[in-house]
Amino acid sequence: MRSTRLCTRINIWPLPLLLPPSSSSHLPFSMAAQEPIPIYTSLDKLYSDLGNAATHAVRWNNLAEAFEKQFGRKPAYIARAPGRVNLIGEHIDYALFGVLPAAIEPDILIACAPQTTAIPSPGHVHAHNLQPQYKARSFAPMRRDSVSEDHVHLKEWDLAINRRELHWESYVKAGYYGVLNRFFPLTEVARSEIAPAPIPVDLLVTGTVPAGSGLSSSAAMVVASTLVFLAVNGKLDGVTKGTLTEMAMENEKRVGVNSGGMDQAASVISTPASALYVSFFPKLSASPIPLPSHAVFILANSLVMSEKAVHARTRYNLRVVETLAGARALAHSLGVHVGPKERVTLREVVGRLGGEPEAGWDESEEGIASLRDALGKALAGAEALKSGRPDEEGLTMDEMVARSGLGAADFHEVYLSWIDVEATYFQLHKRTKHVLSEALRVLDFRAVCQRAAADAAELVHETALKELGALMDASMESCSTLCECSCPELDLLARLAREAGAYGSRVTGAGWGGCTVSLVPEDRVEGFITQLRATYPAYKDIGDEDIKEIVFATKPSSGACVYEFTE
Repeated sequence: MRSTRLCTRINIWPLPLLLPPSSSSHLPFSMAAQEPIPIYTSLDKLYSDLGNAATHAVRWNNLAEAFEKQFGRKPAYIARAPGRVNLIGEHIDYALFGVLPAAIEPDILIACAPQTTAIPSPGHVHAHNLQPQYKARSFAPMRRDSVSEDHVHLKEWDLAINRRELHWESYVKAGYYGVLNRFFPLTEVARSEIAPAPIPVDLLVTGTVPAGSGLSSSAAMVVASTLVFLAVNGKLDGVTKGTLTEMAMENEKRVGVNSGGMDQAASVISTPASALYVSFFPKLSASPIPLPSHAVFILANSLVMSEKAVHARTRYNLRVVETLAGARALAHSLGVHVGPKERVTLREVVGRLGGEPEAGWDESEEGIASLRDALGKALAGAEALKSGRPDEEGLTMDEMVARSGLGAADFHEVYLSWIDVEATYFQLHKRTKHVLSEALRVLDFRAVCQRAAADAAELVHETALKELGALMDASMESCSTLCECSCPELDLLARLAREAGAYGSRVTGAGWGGCTVSLVPEDRVEGFITQLRATYPAYKDIGDEDIKEIVFATKPSSGACVYEFTE
């Protein structure tokens, strides 16, 4: 069997953990969204864009060789999608407020090739995973048809994702859905016509983004699987980064998560050495944000696993509904017009409250000032959403409906008919206050970074780091007490991080487990990790090598790409 090697040389150079972005190497997101998905045939070029070390090339070679051993031939493609860290702006993307994520080095890699077995069923998939706890799976898309006298009525593709018992391949299926529906649509056709069929495929997955860590392993898996099925079916031409982001957002809903788009945008469109200010209103846009010199971000896994889709009914999806219902209740309280069947977001309510033009406020000083002013007014108005009970336990369903200004039937249609949630009391005041105050903190974080970038003085950067740390601490407090997406272990880990010398520390990701991100002085990285390892109880019995995958510094990575094998 011929051994598959992807490259013979990799250029290695030392890089600081975080680098300020070069203004000449980045496009505004509105332009970058139109860029094609990068397709490489040389790892030299791929690694020059990723800025990664040769140890990552070993993973690619190992995956290619494992694929060849498993399936008897080399892969046709390898798709890569990175995880992400959100520096600040938690649980506000689905309210359409701006966030500040960055792609990270840990990623998902999926190798694939068309099947060569005799007469495979259309679109059949053999899915294997290099991690032994994930068992091999086989599945095929089913056409759900109904037959009349003259026509076959072809309905939507079905891949049988069980949202209540999600397995690892559910995220692969989720990515497949978008490709099937966009490029192999099932429409009403005559019996004599044969719809084009997707290609049967073998695939092998590996990943370094810990599941349930808050670093968006699920989004990375969905992005990578979407790319794999695009590539193997010859559908990459014309697919832009923006298109892939939108597809991945829709695809992740297949596992029951109504994502706001931050995770997918960061995984797809990020560029090396920058964070992104990603905004979603009035359209998807982003711009690179330089980080102060000597800023080092450390990720620390709480070792509490939180699978976003598994607990969505009582956690993530519930926050989405509470935030949306809070937006309507706030608008009703403040006399802001909302259509009877409109599912308005808090960002839209804030814009209407502040008299925002139809094209939206721009990112000029004047535009940001207008947004800040409207946020302040909305935040003051949010006090009217309190339940009025001494313990502030929230609103019952009937009380929430009454605050919305809608009848029960209309409320159910707009807010509950499309999403599965479970709660006795709904915390509209807390969630609304969190979203609005967090949106202001994102603007503050962005402004601090921009001021520091405009002044090279060391003292300015030291002051900026302290200001950013204070904003991260305030975000953590809000996530814990208002959004209630933290857990005791995350609260403890953030406190221990501050005691170990961090400027600030906060939960990153959906929460209820996963990771903290801490801003640490450059000269304190090793001492910080040593102290955190000694004081966080779950770390005490972890070996020297294993701890490197649990607590680590990361530099911003580039976004998703495809490697194509050539003869």
